[in-house]
Amino acid sequence: MQPFARVVFTAFCTIGLVACGSGAESVGNSPPIDSTGLGVNASLDGRVPFPGNNPWNLPVDTASVDPASDALIASIGLTTTLHPDWGTTEANYGIPYIVVAGTTPKVPVAFDYADESDPGPYPIPADAPIEGGAASSGDRHILIIDRDHWMLYELYAAYPPGPGHGWTAGSGAIFDLNSNALRPAGWTSADAAGLPIFPGLARYDEVSAGAIHHALRFTAQRTRQAYVDPARHWASSLTDPNLPPMGMRVRLKRQFDTSGYPHDARVVLDALKTYGMILADNGSNWFVSGVSDTRWDPAIFDAFRTVHGSDFEVVRMGTVVTP
Repeated sequence: MQPFARVVFTAFCTIGLVACGSGAESVGNSPPIDSTGLGVNASLDGRVPFPGNNPWNLPVDTASVDPASDALIASIGLTTTLHPDWGTTEANYGIPYIVVAGTTPKVPVAFDYADESDPGPYPIPADAPIEGGAASSGDRHILIIDRDHWMLYELYAAYPPGPGHGWTAGSGAIFDLNSNALRPAGWTSADAAGLPIFPGLARYDEVSAGAIHHALRFTAQRTRQAYVDPARHWASSLTDPNLPPMGMRVRLKRQFDTSGYPHDARVVLDALKTYGMILADNGSNWFVSGVSDTRWDPAIFDAFRTVHGSDFEVVRMGTVVTP
């Protein structure tokens, strides 16, 4: 199996009635490569992962509502509140990332799910942060952005070298950040839905700049054995049509008033109105993914408790893929 970045194919997707571009298309939507810093949670300085017409980057505020929206939202929870699934680096709460130079040495990784993983090698630096911390027993994601080649490397259940072995992980995926190409149909990634994780995170560099220009990532406790573009994989044996498929996109309703919220919360909520959020994994209901960072305003965590599932609607889905 070749690394995903070398697989050549074209993919299309639809969000509501808005067509996404060809997987082979690259759009010059990013500043020069040397504008991006290096290190843990480094600012991308406005550089946008993936082309401007990628599903993550498409506004959906005017897209039509899915006919099954009410039932799908109810299955996740009408009265359940939105939860920012991130905090400070001291608490290791959230999903960190690291930006590296293109000269970073690459190392081999042994995968539990090698048949659906990109074999690499991966440019894992010695200081690569692991989700939850080095001693975590959770998802242990590692997210790496190669600044110079504009590539994204993601690992799930990653463990550093030990006696008699090198790096190991449950699964891994490599994404060309200049391309709209999707993973092969039916493949997972470092995420259950077969999606990249990094472009769906709420990041402090964007929030402090005043705007998030992409969809966010969220989880639901009960999902369907089905997926819809841009997802490529399901993670459930449940077939109830009222349950959400992986890749389902929701948005905060237009009439939801964000004007009274503190700055950081308002930036995130406005993004949820314009770009929405994409279901990417099984987990707690209405948990929105973000980066652990000491600079977050704690007021954001209290503010989100006033946002409920009933404040969201499902953006009209394309073809739902089932077994």
